[in-house]
Amino acid sequence: MVWVVIVAALLLMISPVMWLKPSARQRRLAPLRSAATKAGVKVVMEKPPLHGIDTPMPGYRWSYPSDSPGPRFVLVRASEASDVLEPCVADWRWRIEPLRPLPEAARRPLEALLMRLPQDALVVESSEFAITLWWWESQTAERFLTYVEDFRSLRDALAGYADHPGARRAFGEKSPGN
Repeated sequence: MVWVVIVAALLLMISPVMWLKPSARQRRLAPLRSAATKAGVKVVMEKPPLHGIDTPMPGYRWSYPSDSPGPRFVLVRASEASDVLEPCVADWRWRIEPLRPLPEAARRPLEALLMRLPQDALVVESSEFAITLWWWESQTAERFLTYVEDFRSLRDALAGYADHPGARRAFGEKSPGN
């Protein structure tokens, strides 16, 4: 009987330690997120611009320079989109199209990137502030890093191509008419 009490006491002491041990998924995601952060990508957990998903989803964000805002658009994987939405490329549809056509220097890299993204990449969103990849983090850090330079090039090609020219000004710059 004493041994049963001792074993039960030991199990009670060990169980909180087991809860603190990272899961296999957490051990896999830590190097991925660390590599992304070191590559200059901001990792966020927010509600994605998708209907029917109310839980936070990982978003990998490349910021536009503050004096060169980007255009607003949202591309959704066809499996998550309505057939009513305008097709963009292969398996992607425009949920929000840019107000004006993208420059050729951005359109081609965007289409090539969309063809390469993993199946769990559900949304590519561009706002005035950043371009964001919403995905479920299915790949390793090494594989993800193959997309980083493509996203940087895309961001650089879209920077300054805001829907509303003059939407953001550099710090200290006067607005037109002042």
